[in-house]
Amino acid sequence: MTNLKQLQQAKSNSARRQQLTDWVNSVLAKLLPDLGTPLSLEVVSGDASFRRYFRVIVDEKAFIAVDAPPDNEDCKNFVRKSNLLLQAGINAPKVYSADYVNGFMLLEDFGDDLYLPYLLAAQQSKELDFAENLYRRAIDSLVLLQKNIDSGILGSYDREQLQGEMGLFVDWFCVALLGIKISDKDRSHIESGFSFLADAALSQPQIAVHRDYHSRNLMILDKANYSEDSGPGVIDFQDAIRGAYTYDLVSLLRDCYISWQPDLIDKWSGIYFDAAKSAGIIKEISPEKFVRDLDLMGLQRHIKVMGIFARLCIRDNKPQFLADIPMVINYFLEVGEKYEELAPLLGWFKQTVFPVAKRALKLES
Repeated sequence: MTNLKQLQQAKSNSARRQQLTDWVNSVLAKLLPDLGTPLSLEVVSGDASFRRYFRVIVDEKAFIAVDAPPDNEDCKNFVRKSNLLLQAGINAPKVYSADYVNGFMLLEDFGDDLYLPYLLAAQQSKELDFAENLYRRAIDSLVLLQKNIDSGILGSYDREQLQGEMGLFVDWFCVALLGIKISDKDRSHIESGFSFLADAALSQPQIAVHRDYHSRNLMILDKANYSEDSGPGVIDFQDAIRGAYTYDLVSLLRDCYISWQPDLIDKWSGIYFDAAKSAGIIKEISPEKFVRDLDLMGLQRHIKVMGIFARLCIRDNKPQFLADIPMVINYFLEVGEKYEELAPLLGWFKQTVFPVAKRALKLES
């Protein structure tokens, strides 16, 4: 059955790719009337969604063609959020054309230079000044997003959504991936911890949130002319929402794909704190409250991410995301230890979940 399903999906993908190619050719024929031969699409990547990305090169100018099946993706929302970011002074890709019915878009090409490989290389070579500059520019863009986008026109990150996201951890990570049985007592500890984290998120100042602001969604633009003042390209913003002010910062600094020592995270979070205070984003938040807000928001996100990565593996046949779960578990354990309110949840995790996860994911400790 799986093979048949894969064959059907491959056939569907091939047909959509041809449709997308024809659409791109028709769009570019209007944008670039002198274009001669029909174009072909070069695969760039997929991501953790149903979207697929292709590069089109015409007379040394590159574009990105996006296949976003309308049953799963909302191109109109993508275009609206792109315009919001551009109006806020953020480097988001321009949308040259969109077919909302079929789920096709033609975008500005930001290249291939994601933050992540540069940060990993800087970490390996101990070029911390370069890494810090990338984070400073990312924080600058984050402050622009928070200051210049009216969060009132975005959907709200409400309790139901926060709790539902953490529920993915139970359903997909604990039960589906690890095969753990949840007792009534376990569920009581889980629900108590989840409720505490949802309360913490909702009690924070609510502003515009990118919702996936990390090293795989930030890009170095025009590498040949890169300078210390170069702001990042920002992608994967279509889920932007109104939520807690620390959400994007903790996504950036406690990234699921690269970890830094606590003193650097403290330093870089302090850079944000000062900038956000100066911009009037957070007015009456003490440094101590800020650290607590950052920690608790990060715990909610990392619980969610364990569930999402497990679901990507099981449901979407993307097992590569399992390799990123150990880092997320480490964040959860290290930060969770600081908060007495989470002791029952953390105790259950250590006793019941961690030993099974350790074997399944081949964790070192």
